[in-house]
Amino acid sequence: MRLRFTTALVFFLAAVLGASAQTKISGTVLCAKPDPMHMVEVGDSPGHAVSIAQSKCNWTKPMDIAGIQTKDTVDTAVDDVRGGKSRGHGFVVDTMSNGDKMYGRFHGSATLKDGAPDTAEGAWEFAGGTGKLKGIKGKGTYKGTAGPEGITYEVEGEYTLPQ
Repeated sequence: MRLRFTTALVFFLAAVLGASAQTKISGTVLCAKPDPMHMVEVGDSPGHAVSIAQSKCNWTKPMDIAGIQTKDTVDTAVDDVRGGKSRGHGFVVDTMSNGDKMYGRFHGSATLKDGAPDTAEGAWEFAGGTGKLKGIKGKGTYKGTAGPEGITYEVEGEYTLPQ
């Protein structure tokens, strides 16, 4: 009886550990200055505003997910801006090199210089995908630094795909 329980436990643990194996990913994406961008002053204190913006991004160092590389991204964000800082959340739609799509959500914070993001950091998670990426799950972090062409983000994390 004890041998059967031990054998069953070993098979159960192997199945659970095998199913939860995550694949590490990383890449670099350059996001152009937002277009469109709308900012509305809240009016409760100087410099407090809410913004909604969309940026087009290109992967300068693509992530490789299941043998497919990230190609370009559309990033849509809503931010609460207070003086030189902002906190926000948003959504990304990545187009892969084979045309599949990958969807994600993010939240984070940024420091502003002259009203534009200077640095940013936060966390992201997958929200779904199409084609070979259907059912993708995973999460990670990002850090961004502003430059003359926009903001460059270093992205890292991990993912799993259904078997």
